[in-house]
Parts: sequence; C-alpha cells; structure tokens
Amino acid sequence: MSQPSEDPPGLVTLHVWRIPRAAVPRALARMATHPARLRRRPGVRFAKLLGTGTGTGFGPGDVDLTRWAALVVWDSPAAAAGFDASPVGRSWARIARAAVRVELRPLTSRGEWSGRRPFGDPPGGRATGPVLALTRARLRARRAVTFWRAVPPVAAALATAPGLLARFGVGEAPLGWQGTVSVWRDPADLVAFAYRHPEHRAAITRTPTEGWYAEELFARFAVGDVVGDRTVLGWAAEGGPDTARGHA
Repeated sequence: MSQPSEDPPGLVTLHVWRIPRAAVPRALARMATHPARLRRRPGVRFAKLLGTGTGTGFGPGDVDLTRWAALVVWDSPAAAAGFDASPVGRSWARIARAAVRVELRPLTSRGEWSGRRPFGDPPGGRATGPVLALTRARLRARRAVTFWRAVPPVAAALATAPGLLARFGVGEAPLGWQGTVSVWRDPADLVAFAYRHPEHRAAITRTPTEGWYAEELFARFAVGDVVGDRTVLGWAAEGGPDTARGHA
C-alpha cells in the first residue's frame, strides 16, 4: 500500500566511503547491523545503507566491494550535522581510507522505495549548479535477465554524456535491487541525456512494456556542499574544483 505524502525533508545526505580491500569483511558486518541503528537515530526519516558498482555496467558483475554508501533523509540540517559523530558514522570512518558527504535538496521525486516516498512532495524550484539524479528499482525476478541485456548501451552512452561529473551504481543487494547515482554539471545536461539521448529514450520506452520493475523511484536533487574527497564519487577530473559548492 502506498504511504501518504510527506512534507519535504529538511536535508538529504549521501555519504560514500572508500575502504581498503582488507576491510571488506568488516564492511559486510556493518551492512548487516547498521541499517536498523541508523534508522533509529533521532531526526532520521528514512535511511539506506548501500553497496555500489563501478558504473560501467550497472549489472550483477559491476559490484565494487571497496566503496559503500548511505543515503539519509533528515528532519533538519541540525540533525544531519551529527552523523559523523554518531556510532554509525564513526564506525565507517574507522575503516575508510577516503570519504565524501554530499548535501542534497530534493527537486522532484516520483515513485516509491520500500513502499515509501522518502523525499515527500518536493516543492520543485530551479537549480543553477550541479544536480544529482537517483534511480532505484526492484527488479521482477523473471524479467531481470532481459533488463541486464538492455543496460550496456545505456551505460556506454552515459559514460560519454556531456556534462556528466560522476556516476556509479548503488544497490541494497547484489541482485535484484538496482540503482544509479549520477551527478551533472547543470540541469540542462541531465535533461539532454534523460530525454534526448536515443539509447536512454529507448530504455524508457521499453520500461512499461517489458515490466522490468516491481517498484521504482526516480528523484533529482540540487547539489549543495560536497565535503571530503570527491574522487570517491568517481568525480571527473575535468569537472574542476569549482563545479560544485563545498570543500575539496
């Protein structure tokens, strides 16, 4: 059953950690125990701990075990400010060799995640700088192979899209829970790829007829501060230090 609409969040944060390969078992242990701890934290409306992929294929062979992420929806910026000092934040910092936090303001959101609308009904508005696109879907098992066969042309097109600053896959599990994060120089670049690029348009057209997804969500955000090492995001070198606000 769909959840009722919610007020827009005070802030959304994306935390991404790069860890050494020797720390992978400890990361897997955290993935098992930390989701509930994070959701219980005061001020947290919605939270997901996520594995990531390289962004080159967005399929089951794309897993990157040295990078992990958390997406958190907060009541307020003040609540979000305490994440790094929280038990979950400190625990990931102990095994990370690099990390970055991206502060996000929802612009649009369509669909559901785990039966919820985590970003409420964003008021919209215009973004004048970088934007982040988040897609997330739970695949129908009987349609997964067809979906993965359709992904390579889209992934190849994304890699060379004008204005793309960073991209990687995200998922709650290696199979069946697919998602992407992409960061764009400005909204026009994102729109040009999403609605005018032939490979992506073809995938959009096939989605309702193929019935790939049991649940899906698409959201766009204005990028605020980017704090930490943005290369953890796979940030393009040509983006330069001034393509997003915040600290390098």
